[in-house]
Amino acid sequence: MIAVAVLIGSLIGGKTFPAFDKFIFTFFTALFLEASTFALNDYYDLDIDKKNKRTDRPLVRGDLSPKTAMYLFLILFPLGIICSYLVNITCFIIALITALFAILYDIKIKKIKLLGNFFIAYTMAIPFIFGGAAIIQENNLSIAPSPAIFIIALIAFLAGSGREIMKDVMDFKGDKEKGVRSFPKYIGIRKSNILSAFFYLMAIGLSFIPFFVSSYGFYYQNYYYLMIVFVTDVMFLSTSLQLIFNKKINMRFYRRFTLIAIFVGLIAFLIGVFTGS
Repeated sequence: MIAVAVLIGSLIGGKTFPAFDKFIFTFFTALFLEASTFALNDYYDLDIDKKNKRTDRPLVRGDLSPKTAMYLFLILFPLGIICSYLVNITCFIIALITALFAILYDIKIKKIKLLGNFFIAYTMAIPFIFGGAAIIQENNLSIAPSPAIFIIALIAFLAGSGREIMKDVMDFKGDKEKGVRSFPKYIGIRKSNILSAFFYLMAIGLSFIPFFVSSYGFYYQNYYYLMIVFVTDVMFLSTSLQLIFNKKINMRFYRRFTLIAIFVGLIAFLIGVFTGS
């Protein structure tokens, strides 16, 4: 999904396919940095994941040892940074800053969920900006994202924020025992669900702007984009209604449901590039 996001950013920014070698390096930048920081996150979260019964985590299941997770981080992290440098200096700076904040998140920020949630949402948005920067030919620090890249990144940020707050609710018991300061701790589970729904509803509203505003290029009056993104919007809307009106929502199911919705949204923006004028 990150690779698709990077490709969308490159296609919008360059109005054509990026150079093959640059796309490969952007893909491996995303892959290696994401994998390394997730491995580090699982390493630091092992105790709390056990309390939250996160059997979807390989360290909790015992598939990998904590030492193996740390080795993966130490190997993959520098490889990701090197790959970003081989794209251009702008991508290198974006990747380095994001990766360093990811390490800080794994070690410290995630305990302050009010900040950590928005950092995770940022990591869902930045691949579009990264892809837009990948088409820069000159090896100097320069970036001027098009309105379409900006609004896609913003939609991803809002949807990511909604999903992270849902995760806070899902993990509230274990987080509370570890002293993690999350939204449910400060405003309660009910209001946290409503806040999560608010972020999804904002994302829905923004998704229509590219269709109606001519400066958004490929997506302006593009009915292929509209039809597919409408599926995402319906999925977000149904999740929002559950969060607002259902007091016993199956949070694990709907987090996966929203992940599928985000993937469908990516397809909408990708199809929009190829079908728009």
